[in-house]
Amino acid sequence: MKAKETGWLAEKIAAGFLGKKGYRILHTNYRTYIGEIDIIATSANELVFVEVRSKTGNCFGRPEESINQAKKKKLIALSRIYCQQHTDLPENYRIDIVAIMMDANGKATRIEHIINAIEANGFF
Repeated sequence: MKAKETGWLAEKIAAGFLGKKGYRILHTNYRTYIGEIDIIATSANELVFVEVRSKTGNCFGRPEESINQAKKKKLIALSRIYCQQHTDLPENYRIDIVAIMMDANGKATRIEHIINAIEANGFF
């Protein structure tokens, strides 16, 4: 599979995984002028921004390790933009990561949900 196909499939898997855990998916691939948030959901009266990371091989570490400082800052900024553009949101917010390892056929071999993976330090 190509990287774009892997990413699309991983986001679909992540949305299904979160749905089974009781999350209500509000948006997928929410675009703003500075980028995209993979999944926006609610859970237990919290607004949850989710970055999905996937890999098909073990080289160069686990998927969640690929999020650098610049990506973290961008996710915080994207989350802020979303909150400014929407009203009637839950009071609490967080940014999670769903990391997915996939085999060559696109089957998830590991799914890890890291809750509150990126500290927003009061940016909301």
